[in-house]
Amino acid sequence: MVEDRVVPFPDGLTVADVLERGMDAAHALFARSDATSGVPLADVRLLAPLVPAAIRDFVAFEEHVEGVSASVDGKSEVVPEWYQAPTFYFTNPHTVLGPGEAVSPPVTERLDFELELAAVIGAVPGSDGANLTGDAAASHVFGYTIMNDWSARDIQSREMKVRLGPAKGKDFGTSLGPWIVTADELASCLDADGFLAVRAEVFVNGEQIGDDLVSNMGWTFPELVAYASRNSRVVPGDVLGSGTVGNGGCLAELWGRAGQLTPPPLRTGDEVRMVIEGIGELTARVGPSVPPHPIAAARPRPRIRRRGAT
Repeated sequence: MVEDRVVPFPDGLTVADVLERGMDAAHALFARSDATSGVPLADVRLLAPLVPAAIRDFVAFEEHVEGVSASVDGKSEVVPEWYQAPTFYFTNPHTVLGPGEAVSPPVTERLDFELELAAVIGAVPGSDGANLTGDAAASHVFGYTIMNDWSARDIQSREMKVRLGPAKGKDFGTSLGPWIVTADELASCLDADGFLAVRAEVFVNGEQIGDDLVSNMGWTFPELVAYASRNSRVVPGDVLGSGTVGNGGCLAELWGRAGQLTPPPLRTGDEVRMVIEGIGELTARVGPSVPPHPIAAARPRPRIRRRGAT
């Protein structure tokens, strides 16, 4: 976007093309952009700012872990393993929602939002994105966007008791947007330790529910990227969520601290608006739940080891 107009990339390039070319190429493309060819933002319906190659979602805020743990088993704690390394799970890149796009949750009694800042990975010449050091990882952070990791907490809780997941409690929708702000635009917001000191807020139906500084993370974004690349790779188009900010970045944290469902779980028609300093606003409404097709419970089997045995 240039000023208040949405301007296409030169040569018909897409966001994916630009991420594959990296930050220097993005600056060169911007220098060639023609604002007169753009469309007023008011006349445009924004889609999600990219189609992610993969989405890793971390849990990098200690305060969030304290609150949510209490909502799960009544005990507020941060296990020692949390401090040892940043933990993440993979979520569904095929159910990404753009700004203003309603989420269609499963049937749930505990629908929740999660306010996050997400890093978007871009290409770096000469790097395959594998086994990055922290310093090298920083150059792979192309930019940032707002992320809402919608969560059905009751479904998630059942899944986690099997010691795997989350899965269907999460994979029905992840909102991203409204756009990608390049990393250099936020460089002035980095504190002395390399954390992004930008303010994050979330509102439900106009009422502020939570706010935090993103710099309260336990690890910097380059450290998250480096960990994701360990014995693996990050590639252009990957999205890495910070995890939910503290101080009311989700309802489950507040439920854990209050010992009851206050504020109440989200319902159809509720509006969730997220604001992160330097990034913008990401708003969505809760759409109707989608009833599942029935699936049978597991059937106990006799554990026969050879065909034909009785």
